[in-house]
Amino acid sequence: MVKRDLLLAYYGDDFTGSTDALEALALAGVETVLFLKTPDAAALARFPAVRCVGLAGHARGRDPGWMRQHLQPALAALAALGAPLLQYKVCSTFDSSPQVGSIGCAIDLGVPLMRGRWSPMVVGVPQLRRFQAFGNLFAAVDGEGHRLDRHPTMSRHPVTPMHEADLRRHLAQQTGRPMALVDFTRLQAGTATLPGDADAAGEVPVVLIDVLDENTQRAAGALVWEHRGGGLFSASSSGLQYALAAHWRAIGLLPAVSPPLAVAPAVRQIAAISGSCSPVTGRQIDRAGQQGFGLVRLDLGRALTDGGGEVSAAVAAASAVLAAGGSPLVYSARGPDDPAVRGFDDAAWRAGLDRPTAAHRTGLALADIARRLLDGHPALRRIAVAGGDSSGEVAAALDIDALTVRAGLAPGAPLCRAWSADPRRDGIELVLKGGQMGGDGFFAQVRDGGRDGMSTAR
Repeated sequence: MVKRDLLLAYYGDDFTGSTDALEALALAGVETVLFLKTPDAAALARFPAVRCVGLAGHARGRDPGWMRQHLQPALAALAALGAPLLQYKVCSTFDSSPQVGSIGCAIDLGVPLMRGRWSPMVVGVPQLRRFQAFGNLFAAVDGEGHRLDRHPTMSRHPVTPMHEADLRRHLAQQTGRPMALVDFTRLQAGTATLPGDADAAGEVPVVLIDVLDENTQRAAGALVWEHRGGGLFSASSSGLQYALAAHWRAIGLLPAVSPPLAVAPAVRQIAAISGSCSPVTGRQIDRAGQQGFGLVRLDLGRALTDGGGEVSAAVAAASAVLAAGGSPLVYSARGPDDPAVRGFDDAAWRAGLDRPTAAHRTGLALADIARRLLDGHPALRRIAVAGGDSSGEVAAALDIDALTVRAGLAPGAPLCRAWSADPRRDGIELVLKGGQMGGDGFFAQVRDGGRDGMSTAR
């Protein structure tokens, strides 16, 4: 099944990152569809103008054994579509470890599927305030930049804390593949060249490419596209999408200016679900309570042990908010210092579960709540979900086949239109938000519409 006019096929390591990449391409005016199941010929035929295809996945929260069993065939199916670039889309904060969400494992699975003799890696995304310099990753929070190993969230992430900002050192713990760097000084000077291809043992190298600003971003896109050869595999953030789009505009493959995304309209009610423990989401939950949302806490200790009673209680409380004309926000934690986060391991132990199983069960509980709210309230047509793993579980539980961008909201978190064979789900609107995305008033923005910091791609 080869679709020869495709520019790019990508697998998103979680659902929020998948919609982030979807948005980057939509901003550039590239027709893109994000599938939630591996697309077959019939699924692709529904979108005849598509130029980029994405597949949302769960690999960020899985171990290498799972990845070898599930990720490899998914990547192989995408490679079979015939696009010149195959991407494993990673989070712009490089969430990974040798045990969980190993980017190195994904690279080792993906490189053999393409014929290229190098594997580019573009992680910096200035549009999301992520910057890479001399191989080190930085991220800005509240206007202040942090090296990632000193980042207030990523340095203390509960699953994949970042202890090293040099991505070569971090990645070396996950793969033995050779690595090289094209630093920003060479990109700025116009002297960037590839530092060789396969080593003496025939191993295809990973080549990290710094991105600091629009100029280095465009130069990174040129380096990847002009040296794609017979096809490349790349483990990159949505920085790859932005870099390619900048180069495609420069060479006339895309219009110099793309139409802006539509502005999200207001709706009377939404339902919001949060499994994020990010401090950004914590502030957003606090603000939502001040902006008229009905806050409903899901008690994780009870949710893991009481056989569904806590989930039913949360559904009842959220349903009461909807019945009264309000918008409910069901959450499992309010920031990293919430007792639910600090006591999660103990709660898992009391339930007789290991941590990964308890985390997965939490995601399933939140997904069940979202499904039951939609089933019980047919007029509810817009849902917001915070947290990468939570977003994956919720979207997977709703029998949705694909997503396309409907409107812009906050960078990295667009309003999406769901495509489904189930008429109850077809056309619903979904926002999948990574923990650190959006301003403090994000949930009200999803309800009230508008757009924050989004502009047409240049």
